[in-house]
Formats: sequence, structure tokens, C-alpha cells
Amino acid sequence: MSLTEEILSQLPGDVLGGLRQGDRILTSLRENTAPVPTVVKESQQSLGNFDWDVIICGGTLGILIGCALAVKGLRVALMERGILRGREQEWNISRNELNVFLELNLLTDAELDQAIATKYNPARVSFHGGTEVWVEDVLNIGIDPVYLLATLKTRFLATGGKLLENTPFTGAVVHPDGVMVEQFKTRLLIDAMGHLSPITQQARQGKKPDALCLVVGSCAQGFPENHSGDLLLSFTSLQNQCQYFWEAFPAKDGRTTYLFTYMDAHPQRLSLEALFEEYLRLLPEYQGVELSQLKFQRALFGFFPTYRQSPLKTPWNRILPVGDSSGSQSPLSFGGFGAMVRHLKRLTFGIYEALQTEQLSAKSLALLQPYQPSLTVTWLFQRAMSVGVNQKIAPEQINQLLSAVFQEMQQLGTPVLKPFLQDIVQFSALTQTLLKTGLAHPGLVAKIIPQVGLKSLLDWMVHYGNLGVYTALFGLSPMLETWLKNQPSEQQYYWHRLIDTWKYGSGADYLDGD
Repeated sequence: MSLTEEILSQLPGDVLGGLRQGDRILTSLRENTAPVPTVVKESQQSLGNFDWDVIICGGTLGILIGCALAVKGLRVALMERGILRGREQEWNISRNELNVFLELNLLTDAELDQAIATKYNPARVSFHGGTEVWVEDVLNIGIDPVYLLATLKTRFLATGGKLLENTPFTGAVVHPDGVMVEQFKTRLLIDAMGHLSPITQQARQGKKPDALCLVVGSCAQGFPENHSGDLLLSFTSLQNQCQYFWEAFPAKDGRTTYLFTYMDAHPQRLSLEALFEEYLRLLPEYQGVELSQLKFQRALFGFFPTYRQSPLKTPWNRILPVGDSSGSQSPLSFGGFGAMVRHLKRLTFGIYEALQTEQLSAKSLALLQPYQPSLTVTWLFQRAMSVGVNQKIAPEQINQLLSAVFQEMQQLGTPVLKPFLQDIVQFSALTQTLLKTGLAHPGLVAKIIPQVGLKSLLDWMVHYGNLGVYTALFGLSPMLETWLKNQPSEQQYYWHRLIDTWKYGSGADYLDGD
């Protein structure tokens, strides 16, 4: 019996079965054998009267946007295939990112305080053989998903929202004036069903992911007392053609530790079960504790596919993917809660304005999920943190590069380091980091070119240039405000989306909590 089988069999429920089911889905993605669903059809008939302004499929994170739209007075229904209830494992986020719940009137101050299950400081970034960097107030808040979702659910229902639990999405028909979802008529369908959404799969037409992030972990008790966390840590050289990275957070019922790694979607790559075995093999060394001393509360595992063609452009009118369905998260991050919260305000106002001005064509809705150079530039970082399945590089190359980069960022100070650790890339900070690293470590930088490939590097330079352009355009956007107020509402929708694009596409949405 493997360590994974031994430990997962101690946990309630069929955790091992869930892990193996995850691997079956992962294999079908890698081998490109998953059938392409046809859940969206089109009809030329008009629908007439509507039950809803918006129907959202996928409740766990869909409730965030659903509640925000209901508070603004829209008629919203939320479809969830099971019961809408958060997971036990906390969602880690930075405190300043949570203010959006107050700004959109989704939670009171008291409710937000109660939703916070854990707080810790500081957090560490460290690489094998390199320096340690410590930061404060980054991903140091653990939100209790069960409490948060229950509170949002109550608010949603109180503002006239309708919750359809145990109602899986099976299909939709797009009509010229609305969408028929099951037996309901809506003006707009929002897809919040995540990476494996059947709508997304149909829109991508079976395209294989360009990269994957695999993550495994657990929450356990019995660790030595430790009130700090790890954001990005490696203590091994390349193993199994992967660079392993670790994260750790204090949790209300123990300590959560994750192992994650970036890779392409080659069929020969590590399975989730094999990665879990690696996690259990290395955990004692990572945390200075024997496995026998730990009492495992729960196991965590998943994979996150990323596509170069992101955010997703759907071919249909009146359907908008949000969150992980849209592919609008960074290829470095896990997406999910943090990515949804970051874009919550932008999406709430944008969707509301689209409905008010009837801008619901595929082209108009695509403006709500625009190209963002601040995300696209991170593809090169993802490539630099992974290695091809048959590629030969020095075992310590990724560690040495990351250690050098973070050392330079630390010297440049918090304004450079903190946004990057919250997945926000800004032109000025990136330029300073590249210059300093290039001058101080020319040999290391030169090694990246054969590792990532010249084509990737040239492609990246276009997005880096665009990051500078978007930064300049957002800087000029206040001059448009007065002129905009006198434009027709349809034009205003278009310009507001453009300003949002410059803001988020340049990383200007970053708010420091200090």
C-alpha cells in the first residue's frame, strides 16, 4: 500500500476515489480524448417575456457576482448542481482585497470580521540555496467559505434572488432576445462553472491546455507551533522534470501545506496521485515533523489548465463566462476565489451597464473579459518556472533564477514586491526588476533564452510593450471623464470597458492596504 493510499483511507468519504477521478479527467485533457460537449444551441425564434435578467450557473463563486447584481436591483437566479455550501478549507487572500464586499454592500463590517477565520504574519519566499524574503500582509487572511457563502446566500435571497439548488446545468438555447436555460428565460446567462465548464469546453472545441498547474496538499494537526506562512518556497532541485513549490498557511484547525508545480500538458507528465506521494515523501523535511505525528483533517488536490488564448472569447450572444470559466486568471495563480474577488467590482458594474444599455452581443460582452497584458506577461514567468518533458537544464537553474529575481525585488522594496506576490504585474516594477536582475546576473538571464525559447521571448516582448502602453493610456483616462458624460449610453458602455481594460491590464487596480 502506498503512503497516499494509507493516509487518504483514514479520512472520511472516498478521498482516494476523488483523487483518482481527478486523474482520469487530467488524463483525458492530456491525451485530448474528452468528448466536446454541445450544451449550447441557437434558435432564431424570439422568446418574449423574461423570468430573469441574469441566470448564473455555478453557485460556489457565482453567488459573489449573483449577490452583487441582486443588490443592484436586477432579477437574478442562481443554479447550483448540489447544495450551495462552502468547503471546510479556508480561502487565503489579502485584507485590502476584501473591501470590495463592503463597497458593494454584500457584507457589513461585522459580517466581514466574522468571515475571517485566521490571520497570520509574516510570510516567506525562499528558494533552495538562495536568500529568504519576508513580507507582511500578503495572503495572510483565511476566509471561512462556509460562513461567507451562508451570509451571501441570505443576502441574495433577501434582495429577491432565487436559488435553484440540486439543479445541474444541462443546456441552453440562445435566442435573438434572450436565453432559455432549462425551463427559465433570461436576458443573460453567466457561466461560473469553473475550468471544466461544459460551456467553456464547447467554446474551446477540445483545444488542449497550453500549460497546467498541479496542486496537492492537506490540512493537519501536530506540526511544531508556527504563526508564519510560506507563499512560494522550494527546497529541492528539479525532480521528475518538475520544480516543486510549497505554500503553507496557519488554519483554524491546524496547518495547511500545499505542493504545486507547473508543467505542459504532455501525456507522460506526473499524475495527481504520484504528486501526492511526492508531497507525503517531502513533507517531513519541509516542516520538520514525522508523518506519524500528524493528524490529517482533510486532503486537497486539483489541477488548473491554462490557455494562451485567454480570456476566452465565446461565439454566442448573451453568454458571459466569469472567473475560471473565462480563463481570466494568471497562469501563475490558482484562480478561484482570489481571481473572482479581484474582478468583482469591475464585473458587477460592467454587467449592470451591459443589461441597462442592451449591449449583450458576443462582441459587446467580450469587452468584459478583455486581453490584459498584466496577465499575459506572466506566461513567460510560468515557462521559466517549468521545464519541458525532455528538456535538459541544470537542476538548480530555476531556483537560482528565482532567488536572484526576488533578491533584486526585495532591494527595490515593498511597492515592487507586494503587488507581484498578489499576482499583479506593473510596468514600472517589472522594468526595474528586469534591469536590476539583468545587470547583476547576466549569466542567469542568458540561460533563460534556451529554456523558454526565442519565439516565447519575442512574443513576450510584445505584451511587455503593451503593458507600458496600457499604463500610459490609463494615466490619461481621467481626461475622458467629462467628455464621456455627454456621450450616448451605448458609447459610454464601450468607453467604460476600455478604461477598465487599461486599469486592470496595467495592474493599476492594485490597492495597497497600508
